Order: sequence, then C-alpha cells, then structure tokens
Amino acid sequence: MPELPDVEIYREALTARIAGATLHKVVLRNPFVLRTAVPPLEDLDGRTVRKVSRLGKRIVIELDDDYFLVVHLMIAGRFQWLPEGKAPAKLTLALLEFSTGTLALTEAGTKRRASLHVVHGRGALLALDAGGVDVFGIDRDAFAARLTNENHTVKRALTDPHLFSGIGNAYSDEILHRAKLSPLALTQKLTAEQTATLFDATREVLTEWTTRLREQAAGAFPAKVTAFRPEMAVHGRFGQPCPVCGAPVQRIVYAENEANYCARCQTNGVVLADRALSRLLHKSFPRKLED
Repeated sequence: MPELPDVEIYREALTARIAGATLHKVVLRNPFVLRTAVPPLEDLDGRTVRKVSRLGKRIVIELDDDYFLVVHLMIAGRFQWLPEGKAPAKLTLALLEFSTGTLALTEAGTKRRASLHVVHGRGALLALDAGGVDVFGIDRDAFAARLTNENHTVKRALTDPHLFSGIGNAYSDEILHRAKLSPLALTQKLTAEQTATLFDATREVLTEWTTRLREQAAGAFPAKVTAFRPEMAVHGRFGQPCPVCGAPVQRIVYAENEANYCARCQTNGVVLADRALSRLLHKSFPRKLED
C-alpha cells in the first residue's frame, strides 16, 4: 500500500500538473470504485482545482466551492498520468480528465479495494479522516502520549490510522529497525528513551524516503510505486543480510501482512514466534538466531 512518502510524491506530482487546471469530467470504468452518491459526479464538471493535499494515505483534490475528490489507493491502487493520445490500461478504474491532461486510477489484481469519494464541504471531508496525527505536526511528548494511551505492540500502534497518519506495513518495519525495537514490544513497556528514539526514527525514515523517492522521480510522474524496494533495510528482505549487522532478516506472517525484522539488531538474537510455523514445528521452532 502506498504510504506517506509515496503519497507525498504523488501529491507533489499532481500539484505540478493539475493545480489551477479545470476538471472537465470524471469517467468511471468500474462503477464500484465510487463510494458516494451525493453529490453526483456531474457537479464537479468544469470546476477548477484549487489544491492537492494528503489526508493520511489519501489524496485529496480540492475544487471550487469546497468540493473534494478523495482517492484511497489501498494495496494495489496506483495513479498514471496519461500523455495525450495514450489509451488507458485495462486495469483502469476511473479517468479524471483535466484541461492539462488525464489522470488514470488503476488497480491490479481482482480485489477492488481502491476507492473514490466525492464530498461537499470541509465537514464531510473531515469525516473521512481516521483521526491519526502526522508525526511531523507533533512533538515527542505528544507522540509518547498517543503511543502509550493503550497497550499494543509497537508495530500495531505505528500502523493504526486512528493513532498515526500515513504509516503502514513497509515503513513501520524500516522505522522499527532504525529504532532497534522489536515489532512485538508493548508500547506501555517502552522506556522514555526508547519512545524518544522511536519518535526520531519515525521522522528520520519518512523524511529520508520522501527525499529519496523525490530524487528518483526527478520531476517525472511516479511510475514505480511499490512497498518493496531493494534499498530497504528489512521490509521484504526475508533471509537477506541485515545491512547493519549481516544477520539474516526474519519475518512474522499474520493475516495479509508480515513484520520483517533483524533478530540481532532488534530482539537480542531471539527469533520471534510465527504462529503458523510454531504450530507446525512445536518444540522444534528455533528460538535463537544461532539455531
């Protein structure tokens, strides 16, 4: 799923292309992507784009008279900027036709999770906000208070959109590796020093990756938005060497997600129990990295 760095680069690319442009019309190629019925899409025709912003992992296109187009890409949704005359891909869900060009919303796979909301008024826009705060808009104390309000694993807390905005599975792995914390550490058991380190690591990792992706795009529209990048320290690198200590990266698989971590850097050499493998191997499950 595109997270804060990726969505921010999308926002910058869209701002450069559609800010001040006229939205001619929205063409739905899959009606299920539209999750609202009021106001109708036709109310947007001919309106000027005032601003492109980010609401967590959502892209918000603000139009005249407080009309908003809100797109959540979810796991497999992506944007494509179509040059004049280029036909949209088969996996296109919707086309946003502006006076400066056409923006395609695509989604790979068969699960239709990406969504498009049309809302009128800032109150309606705020109703789509899960309530998570942007870590760049708070200080260490506010971060600590929110993190420790309930006792969850730190991985769950970082990725909870009701607590923090824009952080998902990929960058939480990178943040926890930077902070040298286990993904299963409980938030209320962290020391003040660990919490402060986590706050700094969160801002550092998100800033560094936003800068890196901006440099890679080099002004072009982002074309390779993915949660798996070879430059990452641990996310998606199961079995490969940790760039800090060289130990093989470990992982815990759960539901449709996984946590990737370095046992030597983050868990004092302890291999965390994967529920499925633990059931299969029982007492044979390796508990130490040396095993």
